[in-house]
Amino acid sequence: MNRHRRVVVTGMGVMAASGKNLDTFWTSIREGKSAACPVTRFDVSQTPSKVAAEIKDFDAARYMDPKTARRLSLSLQYSVAAARLAAEDAKIDFSKIDPDRCGVVEATSMSNNEAAYETKEAFLRKGYRGVTISGIISGAAGAGSGEIANELGVTGHAITCSSSSASGNDAMGYALTMIRNEDVDVMIAGGAEASLIESAWGGFCVSKVMTRHNSEPARAMRPFDKTRDGFLLGEGAGFVVLEELTHALGRGARIYAEVLAHGRSCEAYHPLAPHPQGKGYIRAMEKAIRAARIQRTEVDYINAHGTATDANDLVETRAVKAFFGEHAKRVAISSTKPVTGHLMAGAGALETVVCALALYYKEIPMTLNHQEPGEECDLDYVAGKSRPYPLKIALNLNSGFGGKNSCLVLRNYSG
Repeated sequence: MNRHRRVVVTGMGVMAASGKNLDTFWTSIREGKSAACPVTRFDVSQTPSKVAAEIKDFDAARYMDPKTARRLSLSLQYSVAAARLAAEDAKIDFSKIDPDRCGVVEATSMSNNEAAYETKEAFLRKGYRGVTISGIISGAAGAGSGEIANELGVTGHAITCSSSSASGNDAMGYALTMIRNEDVDVMIAGGAEASLIESAWGGFCVSKVMTRHNSEPARAMRPFDKTRDGFLLGEGAGFVVLEELTHALGRGARIYAEVLAHGRSCEAYHPLAPHPQGKGYIRAMEKAIRAARIQRTEVDYINAHGTATDANDLVETRAVKAFFGEHAKRVAISSTKPVTGHLMAGAGALETVVCALALYYKEIPMTLNHQEPGEECDLDYVAGKSRPYPLKIALNLNSGFGGKNSCLVLRNYSG
């Protein structure tokens, strides 16, 4: 790996309930405008959870040919839309790049569930003749990366990764490695999910991981708070253009932030619950900080996984304390999921965008709805409002089912 090849973020695109463009999205994040609302996609009257971050008024034809939009499932539409917005933001023309020097990595964990559910419903209504070829294609786990490549004309390579809610961060790590290894100069990296489907909703309700504070949707998700009771499920996508620094400078690209390193781990402990002492979180952070060649005391901000579940928030806090020691009290920590919803595989990707914007604008996002600290949750969770701060180093921390953990290190770019 060539460590001298620096990797920077030159474009970003979001498709989220909290914003369909960067400006609106960042305003929602920094001002704590939650996208939570009562679910309208299907009937939730008999379920304990009734609110989500649901994208409204999404017009796929604005981002792709209408014929293409009709054959793609919703998660693939979100992927293509956000990836296109990222490419446009980067002002990059893939037709002018050596085709073997660019690639796509997309993260998802439930997109095939969406297509499988719709295909089964069609089969039950009409028999095998009701099943469409597009349904089968959308049901393939790797469909998203291929569709993005087709739409943007990226002919180097395309791949999909899936590691539950750590997937988005892992996609960034894969892209970083590809550029550092001199395989490519440019990568479109991100993740997407359209998990607002009946079967997934029912599963999350049974697992008791979603909030049941239904009366006030905007206050429903409460990370690190004493009254927390689960996450706000969200949908959408986040994508970035990652580029080798000299390549970016050579075309006069705007640079939001630099990506320094990535660390991942697996606890091999439990299919759903994290290790009580946060061993996986700690190992992922250790690997990322070591690879970044920085000191832990240099970290200013952590965008936490912060799912507002009983287990995660406690475990994540313990892990931060164990890893950072006394410095843990000086690190600003926030969860932005109460604004965006939890995008599952898309979470790490969307939160990479948040970290890059925080570094670019030098402002630490708040943790919305954090009022009374939960047991052992006694760190600085940026409660109340976002704060201006000369950020230099940010961590993006995510964890997924099966004990998968992922940590991305980003730095303010100053030349």
